[in-house]
Amino acid sequence: MSEPEFVSAPALILRSLSREPDRVALTTADGGRITAGEYVAATHRLAHELIARGVGRGTTVSLLTGNTPEALSARHAAGIAGARVVNLYDGMSAEVLAEIVTSVDTAVLLVDAERYADAPELLALADVPTVLTLGPGAGEIGEDVIAASAGRPAGAPAPRVGPEDHLGIRHTGGTTGVPKGILSLHGPYRRAFDVPFGSADRRTRFLAATSLAHLAGVLSDLTLHHGGEVILQRSFDPGEVLAAVERERITDLWVLPPLLHRLLDHPAIGRTDLSSLHFIGYGGSVASPTRVREALEVFGPILTSGYGMSEAMNIAVLEPRDHDRAGPDGRIPVGRPLPGVQVVVRDETGAELPPEAVGEIHVRSYGLMAGYWKRPDLTAEVLRDGWLHTGDIGYLDRDGYLYLTGRHSDKIIVVGGHVHPSEVEDLLITHPSVAQAAVVGLRDAHQVEHVHAVVVPAPGQRPDLDELRAFVTTHKGRIYAPEAVHLVPEIPLTPVGKPDKKHLRAVLSR
Repeated sequence: MSEPEFVSAPALILRSLSREPDRVALTTADGGRITAGEYVAATHRLAHELIARGVGRGTTVSLLTGNTPEALSARHAAGIAGARVVNLYDGMSAEVLAEIVTSVDTAVLLVDAERYADAPELLALADVPTVLTLGPGAGEIGEDVIAASAGRPAGAPAPRVGPEDHLGIRHTGGTTGVPKGILSLHGPYRRAFDVPFGSADRRTRFLAATSLAHLAGVLSDLTLHHGGEVILQRSFDPGEVLAAVERERITDLWVLPPLLHRLLDHPAIGRTDLSSLHFIGYGGSVASPTRVREALEVFGPILTSGYGMSEAMNIAVLEPRDHDRAGPDGRIPVGRPLPGVQVVVRDETGAELPPEAVGEIHVRSYGLMAGYWKRPDLTAEVLRDGWLHTGDIGYLDRDGYLYLTGRHSDKIIVVGGHVHPSEVEDLLITHPSVAQAAVVGLRDAHQVEHVHAVVVPAPGQRPDLDELRAFVTTHKGRIYAPEAVHLVPEIPLTPVGKPDKKHLRAVLSR
């Protein structure tokens, strides 16, 4: 008996959209509506055009794109053609992007209108064989590939990929140096589409307010495959997000914890109709229990926490009904491991630890990366005997719920012990004068590390710095007390939306 045909995730999404060609599949940031049939035809034509230009297995297509329909279509078209796809994140310097473009062997660079202005500086630093634009208006950058594809067939190309073929290379969200490239394959990503998604009694309306290059792109894929609509926003602005939720009757939203804080602190939150929301997913960094409980009061029991990483896809989920759980330190768990995912906590010798004991989290699942791009040394460090050494620190409780306490590399070594930044961040956020907090370690002239806290005041408050130090000392102990507390209007975020602690360290060290 012959093996069944492998259908990649991009091809599967387009097949699903083809079943209802007249329904609206996408709404642009400017309010334009695109039907499923229009999207499928445009994407198939683009795939045929890329194939005609030599794109296929072993080819890297890099995307200098924003939150546009063209960006989604380009990713799907390149995937159907068999290319590995690399997203060039907005917010990274031209120097870092140029090094990424070179390191991944970019053959074709696709640029959309949101990133036309970024292209010249990048192209001055990187030699790319072919540069094409996803639309008109930038002839000096490259040829409009969408216009060139207009005469191509609207039907699907023949299957060109298998489960072991390269899907893409995702890069960690660093802001200095070259981020690690994480190689993923088609097979593991395709399996994610066999898992139930959304609700059978309503059509998902997902607001993509964070970058399509990250989890918003994955959730957009799932939404389109399962019959929903994706509403695009150019970037995350809390006022615009709240307005879109009310105007577009958004059902699903995903945010990182710092962005959830911005929503909660926005003055329009109390007068916005939130009744359409059925799902708010959050994750990507450790969430403050205080702010999560505040979010539950504002939005209701619709929050779902997801714990995952680019090296392992989704690892654990905390359902809305489980948000009343808390560990002995007051933390909210990140969830229970998903079916097919094994999680153990080990000590520094590799021995498995019992429930409640804190150690490094190790993961084994079908979703593990193929490795770090051109870095067999780093791959060998974190992938051993089929297990991913995540670098995350945490524990499992006796019911199998997973708790995060920090990152191994984030540990601040102070006189008298060590401090995980999240411990101090979680405490500071409970103080009534604090809205947001980030904690970093800084070394003095003698290379002794000290705790520094960066704090965003709560509306109408001006925290007393000595009072905050005393507050931490009282609740956590002397070694946790910040050497200094710095007041800022907002905490800078990395291109993936996490607190940019590298930037904070650099600023505070001046």
